[in-house]
Amino acid sequence: MARHICKTCGQQRAPEAEPPATCPVCDDPRQGTPAAWQGWMTPDALTAGHSNAFRQVAPDILTIRTVPALGIGQRAFLLRTEEGNVLWDCLTLLDDATVEILWALGGLSAIAISHPHFHGAMARWGRVFGCPVHVHARDRDWVPERFPQLDLWEGETRAILPGVDLHRLGGHFPGNSILHWQDRRAVFAGDTVLVAADGRHVAFQWSYPNDVPLAPDTVRRMAARLDALDFDDLYSPFEQRGAILGDARAAIARSAERHCNPPRYD
Repeated sequence: MARHICKTCGQQRAPEAEPPATCPVCDDPRQGTPAAWQGWMTPDALTAGHSNAFRQVAPDILTIRTVPALGIGQRAFLLRTEEGNVLWDCLTLLDDATVEILWALGGLSAIAISHPHFHGAMARWGRVFGCPVHVHARDRDWVPERFPQLDLWEGETRAILPGVDLHRLGGHFPGNSILHWQDRRAVFAGDTVLVAADGRHVAFQWSYPNDVPLAPDTVRRMAARLDALDFDDLYSPFEQRGAILGDARAAIARSAERHCNPPRYD
């Protein structure tokens, strides 16, 4: 029995004797990758060919990124709060070096995940650090296995540590969520809203790889929820998209208006 890893999205499956016929995450039209891109690897093969790189991007905010890139190449965030460390979004690789570094930094008090594309090997991370793994219940159909640390939370908001809250916005996935670190006036959004290439706007997509935008009514609702939060900075899951530092709420409002009322060329 092996925990097979999808090479395309990086999700690690529950133990199975043989590789699955397909990947439910990649078969979903939000990802919708060609069958030729899909394949499976084992955790041992992953560890042999990859490692994790840590980078501090702001005081008490570190990123963890697997190199060479695996899946869609996202980075996870380590938030070092006064009440404990939070891992925002997850990776597939959890090797001995990563475990040692994270325990030296105080371990993890919580793991929170924005949506299924960033599940990684969340069951292994939860077991190793003995902390809750928060996934919104509306995305339960994409969770590959149930494990004791899994918290399928419901509703629109969830406090996971003092001053650290999750908010379900939906859109990209039914349970798509963002993390609001109140003391740092920062939002970590996964790609619920994705920092655009110009660094001054965000994108609202139902499917990013297949370029399917969200409906205007959905975007207006999401933008209103974000505008009600008190924050300045918005962090992206991809290193090349970085972050919007300062006045990110205005950037979201500006982007929502452009999305719902695009320029017309007759």
